[in-house]
Amino acid sequence: MVHVLGANNSIFNQYISEIRDVNVQKDSMRFRRNLERMGEIMAYEISKTLVYKLEDVTTPLGIANVSVPSEQPVVATILRAGLPLHHGILNYFDKGQNAFISAYRKHHKDGSFDIHVEYMASPDLTDKVLILTDPMLASGASMVLAYQALMKRGIPAHTHIVAIIASTEGVEYVKKNLPLNVTLWVGALDEELTAQSYIVPGLGDAGDLAYGEKI
Repeated sequence: MVHVLGANNSIFNQYISEIRDVNVQKDSMRFRRNLERMGEIMAYEISKTLVYKLEDVTTPLGIANVSVPSEQPVVATILRAGLPLHHGILNYFDKGQNAFISAYRKHHKDGSFDIHVEYMASPDLTDKVLILTDPMLASGASMVLAYQALMKRGIPAHTHIVAIIASTEGVEYVKKNLPLNVTLWVGALDEELTAQSYIVPGLGDAGDLAYGEKI
């Protein structure tokens, strides 16, 4: 299942507009903050799908019955661009465990590239709810490799993949290569993907915009 939050009018689209805007992008703090805000909105939407239980809460005047999540999800991100988005989701699932994984492009002289997973830190994921984030879902290859690497830590009951800008090609690749117990949450869906796997119109390099250009 794929949810595209930007398809409906909400304040979410204001943040999409700002992270795409070449003038607003000059403010890296605002870029990070907007990713964080969208992570919070994504977390709220995902929270509606969780399993809940009733708890008795003692107030100063009595007992209240409150429906709360029966467990917290594990929040995972692909470094480094995913950190602000991860932080936003963690603002809501603040009791959840965390996982981090790095995936990078190794470019060749002919212009092609391979994707390598280099680092991973994760708790046991067996039968848990996993939220895996990356701001950009281009070809989808990095996301699939990251997911497959995380599965070495156990098979989750359900996985939610969160991306702010995705290509239609990337979404189809993820749907084809990941199991049925995976839900995609996307901010905006762009049709074009270049030969170098850059999304058009996209927004550029999310990691560089958030943290500065890398050498």
